[in-house]
Amino acid sequence: MKKLMLGNEAVARGLYEAGVSVVSSYPGTPSTEITEFAAKYDEIYCEWAPNEKVAAEVAFGASLRGARSACAMKHVGLNVAADPLFTLSYTGVNGGMVLFVADDPAMHSSQNEQDSRHYAIAAKVPMLEPSDSAEAKDFVKAAFALSEEYDTPVIVRMCTRIAHSQGAVELCAREERALPAYEKNPQKYIMAPANAVRRHPFVEERTKKLALLAETSPLNRVEMGGTEKGIICAGTCYQYVKEVFGDSVSVLKLGMVHPLPTDLIKDFASRVQQLYVIEELDGVIEQHLCSIGVPCVGKAMFPPVGEYNQTTIRAAFSLPQPPSVTTDTPVPVRPPVMCAGCPHRGLFYTLAKHKITCLGDIGCYTLGSAPPLTALDSTLCMGASVSGLHGFNKAGGSESAGKTVCVIGDSTFMHSGMTGLVNIAYNDSHSTVIILDNSITGMTGHQQNPTTGKNIKGDPAKAVDLEALCHAIGIDRVRVVDPYDLKACEAAILEELAADEPSVIISRRPCMLLKYVKPQPPVKVNEDKCVGCKMCMKLGCPAISMKQGKAHVDFTQCVGCAVCTQLCRVGAFQREEK
Repeated sequence: MKKLMLGNEAVARGLYEAGVSVVSSYPGTPSTEITEFAAKYDEIYCEWAPNEKVAAEVAFGASLRGARSACAMKHVGLNVAADPLFTLSYTGVNGGMVLFVADDPAMHSSQNEQDSRHYAIAAKVPMLEPSDSAEAKDFVKAAFALSEEYDTPVIVRMCTRIAHSQGAVELCAREERALPAYEKNPQKYIMAPANAVRRHPFVEERTKKLALLAETSPLNRVEMGGTEKGIICAGTCYQYVKEVFGDSVSVLKLGMVHPLPTDLIKDFASRVQQLYVIEELDGVIEQHLCSIGVPCVGKAMFPPVGEYNQTTIRAAFSLPQPPSVTTDTPVPVRPPVMCAGCPHRGLFYTLAKHKITCLGDIGCYTLGSAPPLTALDSTLCMGASVSGLHGFNKAGGSESAGKTVCVIGDSTFMHSGMTGLVNIAYNDSHSTVIILDNSITGMTGHQQNPTTGKNIKGDPAKAVDLEALCHAIGIDRVRVVDPYDLKACEAAILEELAADEPSVIISRRPCMLLKYVKPQPPVKVNEDKCVGCKMCMKLGCPAISMKQGKAHVDFTQCVGCAVCTQLCRVGAFQREEK
């Protein structure tokens, strides 16, 4: 039986068929659906962890107990999980353990474009890279077999296109695996220096064995066609190459992208006239070819930034482009914007109104950086707003502390913000941290987090009390405001900035897109009162526009948050009655 599946769904199916018992992850596009689909299988215990480091350590614990385990993350999540990963390479595994890392070329939903293959090289663990949904499922099973045979964690590298494209996947039965008796092995799993020093030679020897495996593994295959051009590629690039060239060129498709084979590549190179390497982002494969003395053309033709596609490849080889449909009229750009009724808008408006410097964080609230609000000054990584605010104010002194805040979402605060707040309290930083509590992990599609009171399946769970947590950390001044109340927001921000001690403002209102949040009647404009001052446009609400010099509200978008009614000095905005 076959089923059409997203690449991420196929990975989840592979987890099921491989007999995986435990999956722990933190949501991050484009990897999120792996864990969401895995949670649909009752045989797999799945959870959302507070961050990727915790998720990797949970997976390690399950592996130590003898179960097959996994964790999934986006590429920047691997930065967070790198600490356990590098030592996991030394300890090895008991039950198989696989990390799924989704890279994001072109940064569709990410703050950088890093290439995760460098982590596999640096940590000295094998990495596989599928090129479609069918391979995504099959490579999961292959990864667990490798993990247990070679005593190593394995990374499976996904990317946005493979994760979110669909393909036919053959469904197979689950491999049921009995949990073995647990046996202590301190020399292998306690990485004190005396033990770690003995494990490093094991890692080096394992890498040599895996390199030999790469020479003959069916994960790497040669597809001979025309011999004028030979192309080495992996993952999504393989699909582009086949679509552009078909069988007119010879292809070495690499499914194991670390360690890379040597003899297989040399043999392939000897059978073609000119060798090319087509790989997105960094020239990892190309560098390997250079190190083994195989001449090739790679980054001299293809850029180290962004996604490739069929057009990119045709242009690089000066091939004619197929005809495409174009419009006579340019299509207007529609930049991303916070939704109508977004609970963050009122607070960002208040910050912008008072020209307050604001360090931002990772979440949908990063859209507060866009005009007309332009409320943010920085966005770096998860939790950096809190730590960065402390450094900013320590450098700038009292003048800085009186006009600078940071914003961080509830899920991001649980991920990486707590330690930064501890630092603020411990080192007596007169800083104001604003937690944007919209009661969900918004940017990645409404996943639960430790503050929501529900687990990954939506069942009741212990909810972290943010106020109590902030007090316990050492913050005495903690207050909650409704971001729909502009006067309350303004009072809270100005009072806390004036306080000569650390403070936390919790801006609390659930995301308007949550199913249980019911919209209010839409606001309408009394055109007789409207003077066309455009004050309402400063909110950046997509439901508000100007038509014939008057404000206009799109009732299909308006959710009745009524923030605009507080802004209009002439009372032109009025809420309709139910």
